[in-house]
Amino acid sequence: MVDPIATYNFQTLAVQPAIEIVPGAAETWVAVIPSICEINKPFTLRIKVEDTWGNPTNKAKARLYIKVRGNIKNLPEHIDINPGKFAHEITGLVVDEEGDFDIVLSTADGTLLTKSNPARAMEKPTLKYYWADLHGQSDETLGTNSAADYFSFGRDMAFLDACAHQGNDFQMTESFWQDLNQVTAEFNEPGRYVTLPGYEWSGNTALGGDRNVYFPAEGRTMRRSSHALIESQHDIDTDCHTAAELFESFAKHNEWDVICFAHCGGRYADITMAHDGRFEKSVEVHSAWGTFEWLVQDAFKCGYRVGIIGNSDGHKGRPGASYPGAGWFGAVGGLTCYIMPDLSRETLIDSIKSRHHYATNGGPSGRIIMDLSATFEQPGTVYQDDPALFANSQGVISSEAMMGDIVHLPSGDLQLSLSVTAASPVRRIDLFNGLDHLECHRPYSAEDLGSRIGVLWEGAEYRGRFRSVVWDGTARFDIAKVSSTQAINFFNRDKTLEVSDESIVKWQSVTTGNFAGFIATLQDGMKGSIEIDTPLVKETIALDAIGLEDTVLDASATLPRALRLFRLPDENPNTSVAFEQRLSPLAGRDNPYYVRVTLEDGTQAWTSPVYILRSIA
Repeated sequence: MVDPIATYNFQTLAVQPAIEIVPGAAETWVAVIPSICEINKPFTLRIKVEDTWGNPTNKAKARLYIKVRGNIKNLPEHIDINPGKFAHEITGLVVDEEGDFDIVLSTADGTLLTKSNPARAMEKPTLKYYWADLHGQSDETLGTNSAADYFSFGRDMAFLDACAHQGNDFQMTESFWQDLNQVTAEFNEPGRYVTLPGYEWSGNTALGGDRNVYFPAEGRTMRRSSHALIESQHDIDTDCHTAAELFESFAKHNEWDVICFAHCGGRYADITMAHDGRFEKSVEVHSAWGTFEWLVQDAFKCGYRVGIIGNSDGHKGRPGASYPGAGWFGAVGGLTCYIMPDLSRETLIDSIKSRHHYATNGGPSGRIIMDLSATFEQPGTVYQDDPALFANSQGVISSEAMMGDIVHLPSGDLQLSLSVTAASPVRRIDLFNGLDHLECHRPYSAEDLGSRIGVLWEGAEYRGRFRSVVWDGTARFDIAKVSSTQAINFFNRDKTLEVSDESIVKWQSVTTGNFAGFIATLQDGMKGSIEIDTPLVKETIALDAIGLEDTVLDASATLPRALRLFRLPDENPNTSVAFEQRLSPLAGRDNPYYVRVTLEDGTQAWTSPVYILRSIA
């Protein structure tokens, strides 16, 4: 409507103006293949192109040439990409021998465009790896585009195996809840794409904080935190105003098949106030809101036995590929890999309940292959349901366990084994026993170090909203010269990293519990010093003092904040790493052994713990 003569008399235009929102030019290529492929069974290569902001774009035109690490049958000599389509599929590919492989796409002159995620071919795998983002919103609540568009994007643009919608409950009318149930039912396709119906219980932190709620089937009752933005009050008697009331209500109504996650968004979850392991199976370590290792640590402090997950919690309707955009978000959305025999709602729910999954912080290298297992000197009793919560929990006598298992091991040591295969080189592997950091393993030694220096900044102001830490700053080299830089976790294109005069690196950056930074390749990399100037850290460090171990410049306040420097090899070929450690579990406490993997390009992954118990109270 317009006020044509400034009389406050508005008239409706006969032709309504419209603005078409379109993607930008092609910039980044993405190739995705299944993480686990069965020998002689067909699989599909999926390809898309993103613009500078991570939007899928249909403006690419290229002839792609293919290189393979491994033996793949039925690959074409080349792939022609023409404008008009957002995603492309090459079907009917087959691997005929066991081993790890990936697919490289390049131009005719050999210019690398992208490399797929790593994959593993197996004879008859009993368990496969499926990727999911189970947390995000659409336009019907606090997001963009419709719920149907949301699920379509997850399947067709992000190439997810599983997806779920989590609208704020105080906005979700009964009508939308019914519509959403219809959408999840229509998109659910076992073997191809699995959906779960659910919502976000959105109580304030003082009442317990945000919780994700999932059902195994449609048609269930929403138990909201409130009806704050819902006009109809006909079902207000089902509201649960605290997280504790929510769990109690599930139990009262025998809804033992409900699954919940605790997460940190606008109203961070306080699991020290309210948690019920019969329903709440995992905590969200990473989302587009940042990285929240403190939430995992809260669980260990309280003795909870939970899994670790990552999701996007995105509001842009883009599950599985949720980039931060131009606001104050500094992280890309996370992913979770669920380890299960096949793709269905039943197996997904079983994987969540048994904590057989691991989290990553998403991004270009987010689909890491990880395997964490334990073998025992003496047999133990392996549980999937927590025996402290379920009296009828049945254990199995075994000499081995996988991530997520709860094991009663009265005596004897264990051997913890981790294998990692990634698209980017591994920088470090950190082993934890709950709150205790046991060891940092790097796939190279001090003798391998060269002229590359890493500078990373990390942290958050506090747990709640507006947690961003501003790290805008410079690094000045007084003698060494900067040959090149690699930006780490610069997903917000308004936040840039630049080099001037071969000696000054300048950047704009924020972190929200995650980290960002750069790797600089130097000439005369042992001479002189580096002067760091940021709002929180101002320090000069001699370059020859920067070595294998991180030099940490601490600026912690309510939560950890720090800037760290370290030296890297000139070349790090270690994209596949195996790590073993002999451990003696402690008595009188849980031993939640888990691993955090950090890649050179800034990707991180967290396994769910293997819980080792000397006794069961």
